[in-house]
Amino acid sequence: MNKFLLKLYITGDTPRAERAINNLRQVCERELHNQYELIIIDVLEHPHLAEEEKIMVTPTLVRELPPPRRRIIGDLTDTAKVLLGLNIRTYPVSESGKD
Repeated sequence: MNKFLLKLYITGDTPRAERAINNLRQVCERELHNQYELIIIDVLEHPHLAEEEKIMVTPTLVRELPPPRRRIIGDLTDTAKVLLGLNIRTYPVSESGKD
């Protein structure tokens, strides 16, 4: 398995940002185990990074590695969408969270 490099762009310490961080960490721990690096970027503290990446909405998750680069926008509560966006699974997760 290739190691995933993920960048999550958030705006401040808000409930929406915390929800996105927690949801992403749960997915990564369950699906990627130790095969990922997660970088959290607060666009209020690092606006130049958001500008370079053309981040218009937060939270935005950018999968840098493995290629191709992909983006997911939102609080990452839809696990199936996150898995599809990360190209981990191409089928939906059942309601119970079990396959």
